[in-house]
Amino acid sequence: MILKLQNLSASVNNISILKGLNLDIKENEVHVIMGPNGSGKSTLSKILAGHPNYSVDGGVVFFNNKNLLEMPPETRSHEGLFLAFQYPIEIAGVSNYDFLRIAYNEQRKHKKESELDPVEFMKYIQNYLKKLKIKNEFLNRDLNEGFSGGEKKKNEILQMLILSPKLTILDEIDSGLDIDALKLICQTIIEDRSPKSSFLIITHYPRVLTYLKPDFIHIMREGKIVKSGNMELIDRLEEFGYESFSNEI
Repeated sequence: MILKLQNLSASVNNISILKGLNLDIKENEVHVIMGPNGSGKSTLSKILAGHPNYSVDGGVVFFNNKNLLEMPPETRSHEGLFLAFQYPIEIAGVSNYDFLRIAYNEQRKHKKESELDPVEFMKYIQNYLKKLKIKNEFLNRDLNEGFSGGEKKKNEILQMLILSPKLTILDEIDSGLDIDALKLICQTIIEDRSPKSSFLIITHYPRVLTYLKPDFIHIMREGKIVKSGNMELIDRLEEFGYESFSNEI
């Protein structure tokens, strides 16, 4: 089991958001969470990543059989959890290349592996740059500063590929992408994912599901997963909307 959530409750600014959420994710699974605005989807991603502004009020979270909630955010990352942000922040004065290399080497240090020097790291990432159709010049720009929406999302996926996480959380990776960029990113994810890795995809739009082909779809309302199933839930959702799940809360 990669991730196990039991009765997870959480709040932000003393407002209860997650209310007894349960979820199991095994190796080599793709899970999708959908739900109306305010249902707690992004709150869940931030709780898992260790955002300091969100408080866990109850329940437990196990990641690779370890207590995730006891780990600081950097340890969660080193242990193999990755969150691709919906709105990646801009950091002036830090080159994209330095950020990627330091993040990768910090992970290697955590595993007690030798670090890659700048030349070695550049060789290592060339294949991923080609797959995502990213030019080398892109690495010299300040992190996310002046990036288009598509460039930011590609950069998040580049980070994911470099770090090769055990669990990747994609928070609305499809927002701000045109159809060609979405296809490219999804194709790269499918081709390069490890058979031991899993995905938790948060989205509003079924379009991305046609490319990533999830194993499970979960409908979230009012801080809980109220229904789990397969692509048949999408047909119900598109025909009747989220209100059709209200009686299952």
